[in-house]
Amino acid sequence: MLKIQVVGPGCSNCQRLEALCREVVEEEGWAAQIDKVTDVNQFADLGIFMTPGLVVNNEVVSSGKIPVKATLKNWLRDRLSAHN
Repeated sequence: MLKIQVVGPGCSNCQRLEALCREVVEEEGWAAQIDKVTDVNQFADLGIFMTPGLVVNNEVVSSGKIPVKATLKNWLRDRLSAHN
């Protein structure tokens, strides 16, 4: 199972990243827990210094940008196979 954290204050980019994560997970049929982290005091603890940020299975995979769908799918697939 993937543990996905979308990190950001709730801006439109953060919302788009969360929606994209949900879309990819649903399309692929992967088991995932998707959480939003909006508390700015937690950003640095997670290793995120620019938002939106993406943390998958406790690893920062993106910060300060929204990846294209194919890239996100590859990142998640890599983390899923490494987890199994």
